[in-house]
Amino acid sequence: MLKPIVRTILWVAAAGVALAQPVYLIPDSVETRWASPESPEAAKGAAAQANAGRKGRASIPVKAGESVTLAEFRGSSGTVRRIWATINDRSPQMLRGLKIEVFWDGAAKPAVSAPFGDFFGTGLGQMTAFESAFFANPEGRSFLCFIPMPFRSGMRIVVTNESGKDLRSLYYDVDCTLGDKHPAGALYFHAHWRRESSTELQKDFELLPAVEGKGRFLGVNVGVIANQKLYGKSWWGEGEVKVYLDGDKEFPTLSGTGTEDYIGTGWGQGRYANLYQGCHIADRDNMKYCFYRYHVPDPIFFRKQIRVTIQQMGYMGLNEAGVVYSSGEKVYTAGPGLVERKMLSTGLYERRDDWSSCAYFYLDRPESGLPPIAPAEQRMKGL
Repeated sequence: MLKPIVRTILWVAAAGVALAQPVYLIPDSVETRWASPESPEAAKGAAAQANAGRKGRASIPVKAGESVTLAEFRGSSGTVRRIWATINDRSPQMLRGLKIEVFWDGAAKPAVSAPFGDFFGTGLGQMTAFESAFFANPEGRSFLCFIPMPFRSGMRIVVTNESGKDLRSLYYDVDCTLGDKHPAGALYFHAHWRRESSTELQKDFELLPAVEGKGRFLGVNVGVIANQKLYGKSWWGEGEVKVYLDGDKEFPTLSGTGTEDYIGTGWGQGRYANLYQGCHIADRDNMKYCFYRYHVPDPIFFRKQIRVTIQQMGYMGLNEAGVVYSSGEKVYTAGPGLVERKMLSTGLYERRDDWSSCAYFYLDRPESGLPPIAPAEQRMKGL
């Protein structure tokens, strides 16, 4: 795990505000609280009462269709500093069927709305061991988030079981401080998840749809299930990330040079996990990939609006040029218009694949105006 002083530096860099102090100082009027099954109210002197204090309530069940509140504070400022959880059922159905939502300062709509697994940094309903600056899964069986989340007057974290089956055990800690004196410009944390089970030709996938306001784009984790029926095992990741800022229309202010380039590698991507970028699932047999990029040393600020997309295109080399596709559908060369690709040609081509993403950002308001999360059936389909 990262050393405390490194984590402190990351927190300040990530939030853009002074949420952390040197570890040898105690800020005035700030108190520590842990919300957990053993301390559901996170009240002073009221934890670990079940079974006379002998580990009587380490987890809670979440029945199908049920919503449970993991943590709630009212009438106080504070900061969510760490969230840890594990569940007994880590199937794709549960990882996508569980929904986590976070509400700030009494807002009616959640700032965070995502499938449980995707929110904690891994997509496609899969578990894998990794560590990054914001998320970790030490041995592939737990969930950790270290992103600092300030609030001014209250917060609520809710988990809803939309998987269609009961969850026997949810273990969790939500570690907070109360009474933090946030500067006037402190931003609210948001997370938005979306999926297209089949993207459209020549239409960029929106990692983050248009958001109005002032803030900072923290980054994204992405899941891709490449369409083998249409394109075999040819390379799917040539799309460039585009970031439209503060009034950009046809063309963006920021553009990358390719999918694997965006996450700091090149010429394809295998499995690796770094602080700010990684590919923690690289399954070529099944053509499934999960990867992430977090903009900590390279901040992306916006003053009025932001929109983040990635192109849908791949590449075929000489050894793939003669592939005959079982679907019989046409394949098109990447470029203006839809020009049918000749079977023996190589180069870039347009694709339609299964893409999902969870984007993270700070915003100057507790509600983003983004659409609600897709129904559980759409989230779990085909996993």
